[in-house]
Amino acid sequence: MTEQMESVEMDCTETINPAEEPPVTPGNQEADEDIFRVPLPPKPDCPGYAVKSTLSGHKSCITSVKFRPDGQQLVSSSSDTLLMLWDVNTAKFQQSMSGHKVGINDLTWSQGHLLASCSDDKTVRLWDPRLGTCQKTLRGHSLQVFACRFNPSGNLLASCSFDETVRLWDVRTNRALKVVPAHHDPITSLDFNRDGTLFATGSFDGLIRVWDTATCQLLKTLIDGDNAPVGHVKFSPNGRYVLASTLNCTLKLWNFFKAKCLRSYRGHVNEAYCINSNFSITGGIWIVSGSEDKSLCIWKLQNKELVQKADTEGDQVICTDCHPKENVIATGALQNGFTVKLWKSSEEESPAVQS
Repeated sequence: MTEQMESVEMDCTETINPAEEPPVTPGNQEADEDIFRVPLPPKPDCPGYAVKSTLSGHKSCITSVKFRPDGQQLVSSSSDTLLMLWDVNTAKFQQSMSGHKVGINDLTWSQGHLLASCSDDKTVRLWDPRLGTCQKTLRGHSLQVFACRFNPSGNLLASCSFDETVRLWDVRTNRALKVVPAHHDPITSLDFNRDGTLFATGSFDGLIRVWDTATCQLLKTLIDGDNAPVGHVKFSPNGRYVLASTLNCTLKLWNFFKAKCLRSYRGHVNEAYCINSNFSITGGIWIVSGSEDKSLCIWKLQNKELVQKADTEGDQVICTDCHPKENVIATGALQNGFTVKLWKSSEEESPAVQS
Protein backbone atom coordinates (compact mmCIF):
# COMPACT_ATOMS: atom_id res chain seq x y z
CA MET A 1 0.00 0.00 0.00
CA THR A 2 1.25 3.46 -0.79
CA GLU A 3 2.54 6.29 1.30
CA GLN A 4 -0.09 8.46 -0.40
CA MET A 5 -2.85 6.36 1.18
CA GLU A 6 -1.23 6.86 4.58
CA SER A 7 -1.25 10.63 4.16
CA VAL A 8 -4.88 10.63 3.12
CA GLU A 9 -6.13 8.51 5.99
CA MET A 10 -3.76 9.05 8.89
CA ASP A 11 -2.77 11.93 11.16
CA CYS A 12 0.42 13.57 9.92
CA THR A 13 1.86 13.10 13.42
CA GLU A 14 1.76 9.32 13.06
CA THR A 15 3.85 7.04 10.88
CA ILE A 16 1.93 3.82 10.37
CA ASN A 17 2.13 1.26 7.62
CA PRO A 18 -1.50 0.62 6.66
CA ALA A 19 -0.63 -2.98 5.78
CA GLU A 20 0.30 -3.55 9.42
CA GLU A 21 -2.38 -1.41 10.98
CA PRO A 22 -4.23 -3.22 13.80
CA PRO A 23 -8.00 -3.61 13.53
CA VAL A 24 -9.84 -0.44 14.47
CA THR A 25 -12.32 -0.76 17.31
CA PRO A 26 -15.00 1.66 18.48
CA GLY A 27 -13.64 4.43 20.67
CA ASN A 28 -10.18 4.93 19.15
CA GLN A 29 -11.08 6.74 15.92
CA GLU A 30 -9.17 9.86 14.90
CA ALA A 31 -11.06 13.00 13.84
CA ASP A 32 -12.34 12.24 10.35
CA GLU A 33 -12.79 15.91 9.61
CA ASP A 34 -8.98 16.23 9.45
CA ILE A 35 -7.69 13.00 8.01
CA PHE A 36 -8.46 13.92 4.41
CA ARG A 37 -6.82 17.35 4.70
CA VAL A 38 -3.21 16.23 5.11
CA PRO A 39 -1.21 17.50 2.09
CA LEU A 40 -0.41 14.86 -0.50
CA PRO A 41 2.67 14.69 -2.72
CA PRO A 42 2.00 16.29 -6.11
CA LYS A 43 0.13 13.97 -8.44
CA PRO A 44 -1.21 14.35 -11.98
CA ASP A 45 -4.59 16.05 -12.21
CA CYS A 46 -5.75 13.17 -14.39
CA PRO A 47 -4.58 9.53 -14.22
CA GLY A 48 -4.85 9.27 -18.00
CA TYR A 49 -6.41 5.83 -18.31
CA ALA A 50 -6.72 4.51 -21.87
CA VAL A 51 -7.67 1.12 -23.31
CA LYS A 52 -4.66 -1.18 -23.51
CA SER A 53 -6.32 -4.48 -24.47
CA THR A 54 -9.77 -5.77 -25.42
CA LEU A 55 -10.65 -9.34 -24.42
CA SER A 56 -13.41 -11.05 -26.40
CA GLY A 57 -15.14 -14.37 -25.79
CA HIS A 58 -18.31 -13.93 -23.73
CA LYS A 59 -21.68 -14.19 -25.45
CA SER A 60 -23.69 -12.06 -23.02
CA CYS A 61 -23.22 -9.22 -20.53
CA ILE A 62 -20.18 -9.20 -18.25
CA THR A 63 -21.31 -9.20 -14.62
CA SER A 64 -18.00 -9.22 -12.71
CA VAL A 65 -14.25 -8.91 -13.31
CA LYS A 66 -11.66 -9.69 -10.64
CA PHE A 67 -7.86 -9.70 -10.66
CA ARG A 68 -6.16 -12.57 -8.87
CA PRO A 69 -4.57 -11.29 -5.64
CA ASP A 70 -1.09 -11.35 -7.23
CA GLY A 71 -2.38 -9.62 -10.37
CA GLN A 72 -1.21 -12.31 -12.79
CA GLN A 73 -4.66 -13.42 -13.93
CA LEU A 74 -8.08 -11.91 -14.43
CA VAL A 75 -11.37 -13.81 -14.30
CA SER A 76 -14.63 -12.58 -15.77
CA SER A 77 -18.17 -13.81 -15.25
CA SER A 78 -21.18 -13.40 -17.46
CA SER A 79 -24.87 -14.02 -17.84
CA ASP A 80 -23.79 -16.57 -20.49
CA THR A 81 -23.10 -18.90 -17.48
CA LEU A 82 -19.33 -18.97 -18.08
CA LEU A 83 -16.25 -17.94 -16.12
CA MET A 84 -13.31 -16.97 -18.34
CA LEU A 85 -9.70 -16.83 -17.21
CA TRP A 86 -7.24 -14.41 -18.83
CA ASP A 87 -3.49 -13.86 -18.62
CA VAL A 88 -3.08 -10.21 -17.63
CA ASN A 89 0.43 -9.75 -19.04
CA THR A 90 -0.37 -11.13 -22.49
CA ALA A 91 -4.12 -10.35 -22.53
CA LYS A 92 -4.66 -13.88 -23.80
CA PHE A 93 -7.57 -16.20 -23.05
CA GLN A 94 -6.55 -19.22 -20.94
CA GLN A 95 -9.68 -21.25 -20.25
CA SER A 96 -13.41 -21.16 -19.55
CA MET A 97 -15.24 -22.85 -16.70
CA SER A 98 -18.87 -23.95 -16.89
CA GLY A 99 -21.33 -25.45 -14.45
CA HIS A 100 -23.93 -22.84 -13.50
CA LYS A 101 -27.35 -23.40 -15.06
CA VAL A 102 -28.16 -19.74 -15.58
CA GLY A 103 -26.29 -16.43 -15.45
CA ILE A 104 -23.47 -15.71 -12.99
CA ASN A 105 -23.78 -12.56 -10.88
CA ASP A 106 -20.48 -12.31 -9.02
CA LEU A 107 -17.17 -14.01 -8.33
CA THR A 108 -14.34 -13.80 -5.81
CA TRP A 109 -10.73 -15.00 -5.40
CA SER A 110 -9.24 -16.37 -2.20
CA GLN A 111 -5.65 -15.60 -1.25
CA GLY A 112 -4.96 -19.25 -2.01
CA HIS A 113 -6.21 -18.70 -5.58
CA LEU A 114 -9.45 -20.60 -5.14
CA LEU A 115 -12.41 -19.14 -7.03
CA ALA A 116 -16.04 -18.85 -6.00
CA SER A 117 -19.00 -17.73 -8.11
CA CYS A 118 -22.70 -17.20 -7.48
CA SER A 119 -25.64 -17.30 -9.81
CA ASP A 120 -29.32 -16.86 -10.47
CA ASP A 121 -29.49 -20.68 -10.18
CA LYS A 122 -29.45 -20.10 -6.35
CA THR A 123 -26.04 -21.77 -5.91
CA VAL A 124 -22.49 -20.83 -5.02
CA ARG A 125 -19.73 -22.84 -6.71
CA LEU A 126 -16.11 -23.34 -5.70
CA TRP A 127 -13.56 -23.74 -8.51
CA ASP A 128 -9.96 -24.82 -8.91
CA PRO A 129 -8.77 -22.53 -11.73
CA ARG A 130 -5.61 -24.61 -12.24
CA LEU A 131 -7.79 -27.53 -13.31
CA GLY A 132 -10.68 -25.49 -14.62
CA THR A 133 -13.14 -27.60 -12.67
CA CYS A 134 -15.92 -27.04 -10.15
CA GLN A 135 -14.94 -28.60 -6.82
CA LYS A 136 -18.11 -28.00 -4.80
CA THR A 137 -21.62 -26.65 -5.20
CA LEU A 138 -23.11 -24.89 -2.17
CA ARG A 139 -26.90 -24.93 -1.90
CA GLY A 140 -29.20 -23.28 0.61
CA HIS A 141 -30.35 -19.91 -0.72
CA SER A 142 -33.96 -19.90 -1.87
CA LEU A 143 -33.56 -17.13 -4.47
CA GLN A 144 -30.85 -15.71 -6.74
CA VAL A 145 -27.41 -15.36 -5.15
CA PHE A 146 -26.15 -11.91 -6.05
CA ALA A 147 -22.71 -11.53 -4.44
CA CYS A 148 -20.01 -13.58 -2.73
CA ARG A 149 -16.71 -12.86 -0.96
CA PHE A 150 -13.95 -14.88 0.69
CA ASN A 151 -12.64 -13.59 3.99
CA PRO A 152 -8.93 -12.61 3.93
CA SER A 153 -7.76 -15.97 5.33
CA GLY A 154 -9.82 -17.87 2.76
CA ASN A 155 -11.45 -20.26 5.23
CA LEU A 156 -14.84 -18.53 5.14
CA LEU A 157 -17.05 -17.61 2.21
CA ALA A 158 -19.97 -15.21 2.49
CA SER A 159 -22.87 -15.06 0.03
CA CYS A 160 -25.91 -12.83 -0.14
CA SER A 161 -29.17 -13.29 -1.95
CA PHE A 162 -32.48 -11.88 -3.02
CA ASP A 163 -33.86 -14.11 -0.24
CA GLU A 164 -32.67 -11.30 2.12
CA THR A 165 -30.11 -13.48 3.91
CA VAL A 166 -26.35 -13.76 4.20
CA ARG A 167 -24.84 -17.22 4.48
CA LEU A 168 -21.39 -17.82 5.95
CA TRP A 169 -19.88 -21.04 4.58
CA ASP A 170 -17.02 -23.10 5.98
CA VAL A 171 -14.79 -23.58 2.93
CA ARG A 172 -13.26 -26.76 4.37
CA THR A 173 -16.53 -28.58 5.10
CA ASN A 174 -18.75 -26.68 2.59
CA ARG A 175 -21.39 -26.27 5.29
CA ALA A 176 -23.29 -23.09 6.14
CA LEU A 177 -22.11 -22.00 9.58
CA LYS A 178 -24.56 -19.10 9.91
CA VAL A 179 -27.64 -17.84 8.11
CA VAL A 180 -28.17 -14.14 8.83
CA PRO A 181 -31.54 -12.47 8.06
CA ALA A 182 -29.73 -9.25 7.26
CA HIS A 183 -32.22 -6.97 5.44
CA HIS A 184 -35.87 -6.66 4.48
CA ASP A 185 -35.20 -6.41 0.76
CA PRO A 186 -32.84 -8.20 -1.65
CA ILE A 187 -29.19 -7.96 -0.60
CA THR A 188 -27.03 -6.74 -3.46
CA SER A 189 -23.50 -6.72 -2.06
CA LEU A 190 -21.19 -7.66 0.78
CA ASP A 191 -17.52 -7.31 1.70
CA PHE A 192 -15.10 -8.26 4.48
CA ASN A 193 -12.76 -5.78 6.13
CA ARG A 194 -8.99 -6.29 5.96
CA ASP A 195 -8.72 -8.77 8.83
CA GLY A 196 -12.08 -10.45 8.31
CA THR A 197 -13.50 -9.53 11.69
CA LEU A 198 -16.30 -7.48 10.11
CA PHE A 199 -18.45 -7.73 7.04
CA ALA A 200 -20.68 -5.12 5.43
CA THR A 201 -23.88 -5.60 3.46
CA GLY A 202 -25.92 -3.35 1.16
CA SER A 203 -29.52 -3.78 0.05
CA PHE A 204 -32.36 -2.39 -2.00
CA ASP A 205 -33.84 -1.29 1.34
CA GLY A 206 -31.35 1.61 1.25
CA LEU A 207 -29.39 0.40 4.27
CA ILE A 208 -25.70 -0.38 4.71
CA ARG A 209 -25.04 -2.65 7.66
CA VAL A 210 -21.82 -3.67 9.38
CA TRP A 211 -21.67 -7.00 11.19
CA ASP A 212 -19.35 -8.85 13.53
CA THR A 213 -18.18 -11.93 11.62
CA ALA A 214 -17.73 -14.20 14.63
CA THR A 215 -21.11 -13.54 16.25
CA CYS A 216 -23.09 -12.14 13.29
CA GLN A 217 -24.18 -9.34 15.62
CA LEU A 218 -25.30 -6.16 13.89
CA LEU A 219 -22.88 -3.37 14.86
CA LYS A 220 -23.99 -0.40 12.76
CA THR A 221 -26.68 0.60 10.31
CA LEU A 222 -25.81 3.43 7.92
CA ILE A 223 -28.60 5.37 6.27
CA ASP A 224 -28.74 8.70 4.50
CA GLY A 225 -31.68 11.01 4.04
CA ASP A 226 -32.55 9.94 0.51
CA ASN A 227 -32.51 6.21 1.39
CA ALA A 228 -31.64 5.20 -2.19
CA PRO A 229 -31.17 1.48 -2.98
CA VAL A 230 -27.59 0.34 -2.35
CA GLY A 231 -25.99 -1.48 -5.26
CA HIS A 232 -22.50 -2.12 -3.90
CA VAL A 233 -20.41 -1.83 -0.72
CA LYS A 234 -16.65 -2.06 -0.31
CA PHE A 235 -14.30 -1.57 2.65
CA SER A 236 -11.32 0.74 2.18
CA PRO A 237 -7.93 -1.04 2.04
CA ASN A 238 -7.21 -0.24 5.69
CA GLY A 239 -10.69 -1.34 6.76
CA ARG A 240 -11.72 1.93 8.36
CA TYR A 241 -14.27 3.17 5.82
CA VAL A 242 -17.02 1.82 3.59
CA LEU A 243 -17.59 3.00 0.03
CA ALA A 244 -21.18 2.56 -1.12
CA SER A 245 -22.70 2.86 -4.59
CA THR A 246 -26.35 3.91 -4.61
CA LEU A 247 -28.89 3.91 -7.41
CA ASN A 248 -29.21 7.70 -7.41
CA CYS A 249 -25.93 8.41 -9.24
CA THR A 250 -23.91 8.80 -6.04
CA LEU A 251 -20.97 7.13 -4.30
CA LYS A 252 -20.61 7.71 -0.57
CA LEU A 253 -17.62 7.19 1.70
CA TRP A 254 -18.61 6.39 5.28
CA ASN A 255 -16.90 6.28 8.63
CA PHE A 256 -19.00 3.36 9.76
CA PHE A 257 -18.10 3.57 13.46
CA LYS A 258 -19.47 7.12 13.61
CA ALA A 259 -22.24 6.34 11.08
CA LYS A 260 -21.08 9.48 9.26
CA CYS A 261 -20.88 10.10 5.52
CA LEU A 262 -17.55 11.81 4.84
CA ARG A 263 -17.57 12.23 1.07
CA SER A 264 -20.04 12.01 -1.82
CA TYR A 265 -18.87 11.48 -5.40
CA ARG A 266 -21.06 12.42 -8.38
CA GLY A 267 -20.77 12.77 -12.13
CA HIS A 268 -21.60 9.24 -13.28
CA VAL A 269 -24.98 7.73 -14.14
CA ASN A 270 -26.24 4.86 -11.95
CA GLU A 271 -29.99 4.41 -11.79
CA ALA A 272 -30.73 0.94 -13.18
CA TYR A 273 -27.89 -1.47 -12.36
CA CYS A 274 -25.83 -2.48 -9.34
CA ILE A 275 -22.52 -0.92 -10.41
CA ASN A 276 -19.50 -1.70 -8.27
CA SER A 277 -16.89 0.86 -7.20
CA ASN A 278 -13.24 0.55 -6.19
CA PHE A 279 -10.29 2.21 -4.51
CA SER A 280 -7.24 2.59 -6.75
CA ILE A 281 -4.03 3.09 -4.72
CA THR A 282 -1.21 1.97 -7.03
CA GLY A 283 -0.39 5.53 -8.09
CA GLY A 284 -2.62 8.37 -7.01
CA ILE A 285 -5.53 7.77 -4.67
CA TRP A 286 -8.62 7.43 -6.83
CA ILE A 287 -12.23 6.26 -6.59
CA VAL A 288 -13.25 4.24 -9.68
CA SER A 289 -16.69 3.36 -11.05
CA GLY A 290 -18.37 2.43 -14.28
CA SER A 291 -21.36 4.37 -15.53
CA GLU A 292 -24.56 3.79 -17.45
CA ASP A 293 -23.70 6.67 -19.83
CA LYS A 294 -20.92 4.57 -21.44
CA SER A 295 -18.01 6.01 -19.48
CA LEU A 296 -15.43 5.05 -16.86
CA CYS A 297 -15.35 7.61 -14.04
CA ILE A 298 -12.41 8.37 -11.75
CA TRP A 299 -12.45 10.80 -8.81
CA LYS A 300 -9.80 12.13 -6.45
CA LEU A 301 -10.59 10.56 -3.10
CA GLN A 302 -9.59 13.62 -1.13
CA ASN A 303 -11.47 16.46 -2.82
CA LYS A 304 -14.22 14.51 -4.69
CA GLU A 305 -13.15 15.98 -8.04
CA LEU A 306 -14.14 13.93 -11.10
CA VAL A 307 -10.73 13.94 -12.80
CA GLN A 308 -11.43 11.58 -15.70
CA LYS A 309 -14.58 10.51 -17.51
CA ALA A 310 -13.22 8.12 -20.13
CA ASP A 311 -15.22 7.08 -23.18
CA THR A 312 -15.75 3.31 -23.02
CA GLU A 313 -16.27 2.96 -26.77
CA GLY A 314 -20.00 2.27 -26.53
CA ASP A 315 -19.85 -0.02 -23.47
CA GLN A 316 -22.17 0.43 -20.53
CA VAL A 317 -19.78 -0.56 -17.74
CA ILE A 318 -21.33 -2.08 -14.62
CA CYS A 319 -18.27 -3.90 -13.25
CA THR A 320 -14.68 -2.79 -12.69
CA ASP A 321 -11.64 -3.95 -10.75
CA CYS A 322 -8.29 -2.32 -9.97
CA HIS A 323 -5.02 -4.23 -10.33
CA PRO A 324 -3.34 -4.83 -6.93
CA LYS A 325 0.13 -3.71 -8.09
CA GLU A 326 -0.12 -1.82 -11.37
CA ASN A 327 -2.06 1.18 -12.67
CA VAL A 328 -4.45 -1.05 -14.58
CA ILE A 329 -8.26 -1.18 -14.44
CA ALA A 330 -10.44 -3.96 -15.84
CA THR A 331 -13.96 -3.20 -17.07
CA GLY A 332 -16.80 -5.41 -18.26
CA ALA A 333 -19.38 -4.48 -20.88
CA LEU A 334 -23.12 -4.84 -20.48
CA GLN A 335 -23.58 -4.97 -24.27
CA ASN A 336 -21.72 -3.92 -27.45
CA GLY A 337 -19.72 -7.11 -27.96
CA PHE A 338 -19.67 -8.22 -24.29
CA THR A 339 -15.94 -7.50 -24.01
CA VAL A 340 -13.55 -7.09 -21.11
CA LYS A 341 -11.17 -4.16 -21.43
CA LEU A 342 -7.85 -3.52 -19.69
CA TRP A 343 -7.07 0.16 -19.15
CA LYS A 344 -3.56 1.46 -18.46
CA SER A 345 -2.76 4.76 -16.73
CA SER A 346 -0.15 7.24 -17.84
CA GLU A 347 0.89 8.04 -14.26
CA GLU A 348 3.86 6.40 -12.57
CA GLU A 349 3.22 3.55 -10.17
CA SER A 350 4.13 3.85 -6.52
CA PRO A 351 7.45 2.16 -5.65
CA ALA A 352 5.79 0.85 -2.47
CA VAL A 353 3.22 -1.04 -4.52
CA GLN A 354 5.70 -2.25 -7.15
CA SER A 355 7.97 -3.88 -4.58
